[in-house]
Amino acid sequence: MATVRFSGVTKTYGTLPVVTDLDLELPDGSFTVLVGPSGCGKSTTLRMLAGLESVSSGTISIGGRDVTALQPRDRDIAMVFQNYALYPHLSVAENIAFPLRATRTPRREALARAAEIGESLGLSALLGRKPKDLSGGQQQRVAIGRAIIREPSVFLFDEPLSNLDAKLRVETRTELLQIQRRLGITSVYVTHDQEEAMTLSDRMVVMRDGHIAQLGTPQEVYARPADTFVATFVGSPKMNLLEGALSAGEFATAAGVTLATDCATNHSSVTLGVRPDDLLLTPRASDGAARVVLIEHLGPRAIVTLEARGTALTSVVETARLAGINEGAGVDLTVRDGGTHLFDTHNGRRLVGTDNG
Repeated sequence: MATVRFSGVTKTYGTLPVVTDLDLELPDGSFTVLVGPSGCGKSTTLRMLAGLESVSSGTISIGGRDVTALQPRDRDIAMVFQNYALYPHLSVAENIAFPLRATRTPRREALARAAEIGESLGLSALLGRKPKDLSGGQQQRVAIGRAIIREPSVFLFDEPLSNLDAKLRVETRTELLQIQRRLGITSVYVTHDQEEAMTLSDRMVVMRDGHIAQLGTPQEVYARPADTFVATFVGSPKMNLLEGALSAGEFATAAGVTLATDCATNHSSVTLGVRPDDLLLTPRASDGAARVVLIEHLGPRAIVTLEARGTALTSVVETARLAGINEGAGVDLTVRDGGTHLFDTHNGRRLVGTDNG
């Protein structure tokens, strides 16, 4: 186990900056997820930590040791890839044991250790099979077992679940989290899936254009997004954003959409954010503030798409509260107490010093 530090790390390809002046500390035993859209620099950051990409400037340390110039094999890390990278001619047990065999550990000892790890991963009945005889989830568990057997200081995961179907993704990420909790090994995980990031991480690092947009626990990032990029990237459906003016607790857009809020401050130009769960709908017999365009039923809740004077909005409504809310019908809009977020319209940054913004 070890603390990981990036100090002023920059990566460029020619004149193109991919990661710029990255300062980041990952505490010993933490599970940190790097998340962001394609091209944000998260995979490059992971590959620099692994030693698969060189660092243009700055330093990376693991457990207080500068590893910036070390080869991957000398960094005491283990990496799980998206494509599993299993040896097709070896059995499950032999695949798991391979890192020990590569260090000349006696075969019997290596296979015994592989059997122990296989049991902890629910693979005991599959140790004699070849990868082609396994499901995607089972193959990924073998890849994780191969990483575990090395007993590294740091685990690195490069979108390891992206090839699995939805059900297997949920099952495997639960198993992965339980394994990390049990072993307590510092782990760094890359994904573009913000739901996966929120489920797995102790700490989320939301990246954009080679920089850290926000760092915090999943709850902190979701509840107090640092800017409009994070506000719309984290959370599904994404946060509603409206530009307008705020006065005496009432928000109004130029198009005439109005919302009563519990924000006591006044702003002549501000961006108001409301998560779909906090946008409440009340049926109206006649035209309301908005019109229901579409209702998507998802069991206990529904996603309601709205049109309000040319502005598209989204609300999440419990199925039991859908009475009177129909496609084409008018509704009035209110915001749940504490459900407003205020952002600077010019730079997108969260405004501080307001009741809820």
